[in-house]
Amino acid sequence: MIVGILKEIKAEENRVSMTPAGVEQLASGGHRILVEKGAGIGSGFADILYEQAGGELVDNAEQVYGRAELVMHVKEPLSAEYRLIREHQMLFTYFHFAASEELTQAMMACRAVCIAYETITDASGRLPLLTPMSEVAGRMAAQEAARYLERPQGGRGILMGGVPGVAPATVVVLGGGVVGTEAARIACGLGAEVILLDTSLNRLRVLAEIMPKNCRLLMSSPATIRELITRADAVIGAVLIPGAKAPRLITREMLGLMKPGAVLVDVAIDQGGCFETSRPTTHGNPVYQVDGILHYCVANMPGAVPLTSTLALANATLPYIRTLADKGWQRAAAEDSGIGQGINMADGLVTHPGVAAAFDLPFTPLTSMLRVG
Repeated sequence: MIVGILKEIKAEENRVSMTPAGVEQLASGGHRILVEKGAGIGSGFADILYEQAGGELVDNAEQVYGRAELVMHVKEPLSAEYRLIREHQMLFTYFHFAASEELTQAMMACRAVCIAYETITDASGRLPLLTPMSEVAGRMAAQEAARYLERPQGGRGILMGGVPGVAPATVVVLGGGVVGTEAARIACGLGAEVILLDTSLNRLRVLAEIMPKNCRLLMSSPATIRELITRADAVIGAVLIPGAKAPRLITREMLGLMKPGAVLVDVAIDQGGCFETSRPTTHGNPVYQVDGILHYCVANMPGAVPLTSTLALANATLPYIRTLADKGWQRAAAEDSGIGQGINMADGLVTHPGVAAAFDLPFTPLTSMLRVG
């Protein structure tokens, strides 16, 4: 199969979907790999490394889309790419369709096979391709909260860990999944008073065994959130419903309950955000204020640390890329239901219920489309 690796064009996105080591493994399996020139520069991989690994350098995205059967991205295709995508072409990337009706409609019109990193599941029902970037984003969330609590950045002027005789910051983390756990762990390590909320009592029991002593665990509810944000110096939104829009847990009206200069970090922004006042921002312009509350809503947080992020992502995605290249999407999905969960649409039809529900679109079970044998 011909596999294409694109250079990312989203603002300040420096990750790349495959390392030279991955190219070498695919090439040794008999596949051809097209690499857009400069694709790996932001992550520290020069073009010559891809050539030495067996890849073929091409000048632009048009050549990748024009020749590749499986196209690799890190972030979703942007509007400039829509016209380049071919019918039945496989696209493998983070799509987060529920956050963008425009992208959803565009991919339906292209009739491409859209395979989303964020909804592939493993045998245990976990999200193996979302996990590494969630780990990065969660750890970064605590770092960014600490940074923007500084007065020169627009925050309250509080040191996350305090000092002897002075109380530390109070950090509320909404969601006890991978992002929330990592955010809480780093905030605890910085010395903050951390309160972690989740709606699963079983998850809270698990976290009770592994989290530091300065992390309090509470069952989440609207009333609890309203009470806690009055005390919070920073709130980290880390909720996730795979493939669907994030629930809105803090409304604009609730901002009036918060301390002036408090910080909201919305890691759920890729799925539409969990704060009513959230809107996507960039690394170059990461924050804005609403009613005196600082909002950090960067939609590609791991892109700021591409050396770490690319390696972590490539470690997780490569086995799936090899399976798709070896077998094609239909056979791969028929043999592995977890890969099937990753196929959000094919031939213009929405095959993931979360995406269909987000925009009231017809849902087509993937099993009805598989033709293997």
